[in-house]
Formats: sequence, C-alpha cells, structure tokens
Amino acid sequence: MTNAESPLVSIGLPVRNAGRDIEKVVKSVLSQDYPSLQLVISDNASTDDTEEVCRELARADGRIAYHRQAENIGILRNFQYVQANADGEYFRWIGDDDTLDPSYSAKTVALFRADPRLLLVTTQISYEAPDGGVSTAEYDGTELASGDPIARLREMLRLLNASHLLIDPLYAMMRRAPVAAIPRRNMLREDEVFAAKLALAGPWRHIPEVLAHRHWKHERIGTIAGRLGVPSWQSHFSNTLQCRELLQWAGEAPGLTSDQRRQAKAAVYRMYLRRQQRTVSHKSRKLARLAIGRR
Repeated sequence: MTNAESPLVSIGLPVRNAGRDIEKVVKSVLSQDYPSLQLVISDNASTDDTEEVCRELARADGRIAYHRQAENIGILRNFQYVQANADGEYFRWIGDDDTLDPSYSAKTVALFRADPRLLLVTTQISYEAPDGGVSTAEYDGTELASGDPIARLREMLRLLNASHLLIDPLYAMMRRAPVAAIPRRNMLREDEVFAAKLALAGPWRHIPEVLAHRHWKHERIGTIAGRLGVPSWQSHFSNTLQCRELLQWAGEAPGLTSDQRRQAKAAVYRMYLRRQQRTVSHKSRKLARLAIGRR
C-alpha cells in the first residue's frame, strides 16, 4: 500500500501512571506495517515517570503527539481528548497495557476503503487475565453490517448480554469525525450505551482474526464507579440508568424514522427486562445459599 492509498490512521492512548508499561504499547503501535500513522498520547496528570518516558519517546519518533493534562480530567474526558486531538481519517483507542498486531491498521483500513458505508471495523481480540490465562472467541454474526439501524441495534443489545469476548466496538477502528460527534455522558455502563449508539449510527464489518491483545480483569461495579468518579449510588441503579440513557438516545439519534424510534425503544425495554430478570434470579440464588448456610 502506497502513501497515496493510505489515509492517516490515528491511535489514541489515554494514560495515567503507566510509565512501566507504555514503551511496550507505543512500540506495538509504531511497528505496524502501515505507512501513515499518528499516535496521540494524553497523560492524565500522572504522578509517576510517565511524563519523562513519553517525552523521550516523542523526541525519538515524530509520529507521536504527546499531551499532558495539568490535572486529572477523568477517564472518559481523557479518552475524548485523544480523539479530539487526533488528525486521522480513521481512529482507534488503545489501552496502556494493550498491543496491536503489525497488520492491524492495514487490514482494517482496507475494509473501509472497500465499503464507504462503514462506520466501524472490529476484529477478534485476545484477553489476558491477571493469572496469565488467555481467552478469545469468534464472532460470526452479520447483523452489524446491515443497512437497517434497528437490526444493528438489536444485535448489539443481544451481545451486551453475551460474552465480552465476542466483540468490543470501543476498541475498533472507526471513522473519526462521525464517531467524535456522538455525545457521551460519564456514567456506569457508559461503554455499553456508547456501543448501542455506534450501532445506530452506521454499519460495521468484523474481521474474525485476532489482531489485538488486551488485558482484562473483572472489577466490582462499585470499584468502577470510583474510578469513573461517579456517585456510588449509581451502582445500585446502573441497569435503570442505562435503560433511561438508551431510551433518550433512541428518541434523539439522527436519521431514524418515527417507526424506527419506536422499534429502538422496544428493543431497549426488552434488554432491560432480561437484565432485571437475571439480576433478580442471581439475588434469589444468593439468598438461598445464605439461608442454607444458616441452618
């Protein structure tokens, strides 16, 4: 692929206190076999040696744009910052301990160039757990490539109740400008809300090949609330707040007909009911175990 055929790809790296890991992810991004790359780093007021490491990396490679926040602006705003300060036609976020396959950008951009409709290109991802175990799963669905926004939304809502291994739209290659225009709110389950908004916004393609690697650890919802800086009470009503946010977006999302808005709201209600039923079932089993233990 020549430079004329390779529009700029920006990789956004929001980071805080990751000095010991950042060289690995930077090397992974810059070692791709794609000729037109930009790496945008936003250092969220790190208190370790992240700043020194990043400034040295930026001096060594002109493809790196390093920004340092004077104070902690929060996780979501830091993610938005790297996207807003990127220049590429295409964009992808990356975590501070994640890596990309050398062919990642070339293979995802090729699909965009073959199909101008696409908003997003996802790939299979492998996940490493804290104990070193690695897991992945193949997604073979086709509904997310549909021209029907309701078909895409229903599929995404179905996936939100399935394994996280199947697909992760937040760590996908995307058309930067239209995705950046989608509003986001700092809240629990915001990543799932954003995934649903992306499904309504345009068709996706998926590459059933492991081209990215992430670290994964399960965290209690209260812990996540603390990291996001949202009120702790939200952890008790996260499903309800997510449903409300999705219903509001179903009424506001551009380009939908009145009938599509009705169908979108119905799909959200169905997902909410399934989650509530699952929550009640889980609590009932927990109470039953406690009752048995007291006998």
